[in-house]
Amino acid sequence: MTNDVREKTIAIIAEQAVLEPSDVKMENTLEDLGIDSLGLVESIFAIEEAFDITVPFNANEPEKSEFDISTVASIVAAVEQLVTEKV
Repeated sequence: MTNDVREKTIAIIAEQAVLEPSDVKMENTLEDLGIDSLGLVESIFAIEEAFDITVPFNANEPEKSEFDISTVASIVAAVEQLVTEKV
């Protein structure tokens, strides 16, 4: 399941960045990928819908969010944790 979550999350991020999933590296930041705040919000919504989870993210105060968006790896790890907690 972990690989599925990782691949699907990367695909969602890649779609927002208008890139191929293979171009998205785990160490990339959203800024590296050219994803702005609107793209971030759209990514969060897509992740919530894809995995049927609620992401603890406040777009108005992202720095106070419990959801780590510092790198692709941190986003994938947070999504994996939310999916695991849901089961």
